[in-house]
Amino acid sequence: MAGPAAVPTLCAVQFVDVLSTTLVVAALPTVLADLGAPPSAAAPVVTVYAVLFGALLMPAARLGDRFGHARVLGAGLAGFGAASLLAAVAPSAGVLVVARGALGAAAALSVPTALRLLTAATEEGGARRRALAAWSATGAAAGASGLVLGGVLTDLAGWRVLFWVQVPLAALLLAAVGRTAPPTPRRTRGTLDLAGAGVLTAAVAAVVAGASLVEDGAHRATGVALLLAGLAAAACLPAVERRSPDPLLPRAAVGHPRLRRGVLASAANTATTSSSVTVATLHLQDAGGLGATAAGLALVPFSLCVVAGAGLAARVLRRTSARVTAAAGLAVIAAGDTALLGAGLGTWVVSAAVAVAGLGIGLSSVAATSLGTDVGPELQGTAAGAVNTAAQLGTALGVAAVLLVVRASGGTGLPLAGSGLGWVTAALLAALAAGLLARRPARAAEVARSAG
Repeated sequence: MAGPAAVPTLCAVQFVDVLSTTLVVAALPTVLADLGAPPSAAAPVVTVYAVLFGALLMPAARLGDRFGHARVLGAGLAGFGAASLLAAVAPSAGVLVVARGALGAAAALSVPTALRLLTAATEEGGARRRALAAWSATGAAAGASGLVLGGVLTDLAGWRVLFWVQVPLAALLLAAVGRTAPPTPRRTRGTLDLAGAGVLTAAVAAVVAGASLVEDGAHRATGVALLLAGLAAAACLPAVERRSPDPLLPRAAVGHPRLRRGVLASAANTATTSSSVTVATLHLQDAGGLGATAAGLALVPFSLCVVAGAGLAARVLRRTSARVTAAAGLAVIAAGDTALLGAGLGTWVVSAAVAVAGLGIGLSSVAATSLGTDVGPELQGTAAGAVNTAAQLGTALGVAAVLLVVRASGGTGLPLAGSGLGWVTAALLAALAAGLLARRPARAAEVARSAG
């Protein structure tokens, strides 16, 4: 086991990497004006990070298994610092897009390897539950905080400071990881499944990029085409994996019941909260007349309650299973999403409703990560990659699907048209996932699958 500094260091890695997903969003108008770029440059600047981050998580996890998770994490942090420097001095939107893509790839190297090191740094039981609670809280809070911090820092010091500050942060984290990272076993035999990695990376990249474009009416056809291409690539993956002597997704991982439930819960968590919070942000700006920073501040209770929910999860998991805890958290998310139907009563209702949803995702995300990584040491690297990939796909697909519902129903005159129908859709998805997780598995079948 590692020293007490390992957990906060690894959680800080998660915070910085996830924060960068949304940090630039509020600064976009200033960025584009400063670089003399057209409005069409906004989409690639934002989405390229998410595309490469989501697409490379699984291959990065397997690289950690092969070459050592501390070594791969170090490479990710060094790459993150270098890419931040390039973004800070970018002379054009094209260079900024390249830098943001490199940041996403570096984050993909860092996050699953940091999670694997976190499980290695803590003993199973209370210490690991508390560490996973801290991990989940920092990740969820970082994603929500990026919108607010990006706007505030840009107003105070300009958009380039968003990237300049990441250079010393990456250097400090690199030094801290070198001192605190625990040893993890390495796979000394076998080959890297380059074909499987290529197909999976292409599939996830196409799905994430397609989902972001589907939201934009001008690029909807391209988005649908990319989604279909991604799904087609995913359908080909099992055939590619069967031919590999050392597959990217080992059969033991694909069939592991706890890992499968952890993946389901992780995807459902982000799909049903990212989508509802996104619709709430748009509602506050469109119907409520708030600016981007004010709307972000109204959603701060979401981040605060994520932290509270994660702390609560560490205690709940002492008394009940991770599966039941994840189901309970998703039920709370469903309640929070439903409460957003009262948004017309005032901004305070939106703040209260997203606070409930934040409490739910804090509870469920800790349980999902605990459930998904409750596998043997030989599968923990793969599990870390799978759980994080599921969360990224959940965000992309959930936001795209719910925004499509909102926009398609906006002019129909239905009682719950527009934002209301979007929130109901997110609530129903959360309730469905909660129901699936709450079902008690057949014990004999589960034992047999685990043994296999």
